[in-house]
Amino acid sequence: MSSPAQNLDLHSQELLQQYRKLLPVYKQMADVIPERLKEFFAEAGIIVAAVEHRVKAEDSLAGKLRLKGSKYKDIFDITDLVGIRVITFYIDDVDKVASVLERLFDIDWDNSIDKRKAHETDSFGYLSLHYICSIPEKSYSDPEHPELNKIRFEVQMRTVLQHAWANMNHDTGYKSGVEIPRVYLRNLSRLAGMLELCDDEFSRIRRELSDYRRKVQNLVASGNLSEVPLDGDSFRSFLAIKPFDRLTRRIASINQAEVQEVDLSGFLPLFISLGFKNLGDIAALVKDYSEAAYQIACFQIGLSGLDILSSSVAPQNLCTAYILKQGGGRVGLKFMLDSLNGESESNGAMADFLVEQCRELPFMNQ
Repeated sequence: MSSPAQNLDLHSQELLQQYRKLLPVYKQMADVIPERLKEFFAEAGIIVAAVEHRVKAEDSLAGKLRLKGSKYKDIFDITDLVGIRVITFYIDDVDKVASVLERLFDIDWDNSIDKRKAHETDSFGYLSLHYICSIPEKSYSDPEHPELNKIRFEVQMRTVLQHAWANMNHDTGYKSGVEIPRVYLRNLSRLAGMLELCDDEFSRIRRELSDYRRKVQNLVASGNLSEVPLDGDSFRSFLAIKPFDRLTRRIASINQAEVQEVDLSGFLPLFISLGFKNLGDIAALVKDYSEAAYQIACFQIGLSGLDILSSSVAPQNLCTAYILKQGGGRVGLKFMLDSLNGESESNGAMADFLVEQCRELPFMNQ
């Protein structure tokens, strides 16, 4: 088996020796830097698909030195011995990741490259942003390993789709444009265009959803509830202003009970099934049926001695009163209970009990 140093000139052999001496440091950097990056991404609220790392293998370095070993004065001139790859879900996040790197590391701008500025039709899979970085002494230094601040490393940033495309190209030989027939090159170029469009569309949709959520939050905060369609985003914003809280506290006061807060998002499918179209419809439900919901609660728990109540008691009693007043009867109540608790035969018995229980309450005779 041949040695990696075979056929290397003396200068390249010396570089290889320097590499071997620093290999434990390279490996340490490749382990520690990705973990630190993940921490900073989490603090910045940036969600990434993956952070990968590698240390260039000795055989790979030897091959590089055979081609252009004379280009490097010493081992510190080689900037890709430690490689980090950050894979994002969205194009927009590549720049966010870059801003984190710029705060953490010294960037060698002369050797960094933004391949996203390429305009070739087959360049999609290679549109990474590449930074050559080093660790500034003010951030971290080790007297026993001063080389830590001299070693430069490469960070590649690209999207999931760009990463998948680049890996596929590596397998097909598409990058060289020689190994496969032209008809396949054309089809791959078409696919590259589709993937690039998908990348752009994902980012556009996310931006528009963010704008929509901000608009919803502003409308909810201003009280313009009838202008807000009922959906998952709007319902979450609505719950944030605690629309059922006043009724819940009134019901809890019957027994001076403690209220246990629970997630009320499960009521959304029920409200939609009841025909509510916007947040104004739910606000009207609270306004028009709170007294009826309170009457149901008084009958249910007035003599029970319950001292802990779920915060779901208010919206559930509101829906109970609404269904009964709208003539939904037992069928409507069982549907409500199945929607909230999962389908069960016991829900039918509970629906019968509620119908009988509420029959003589004042709200049913108004």
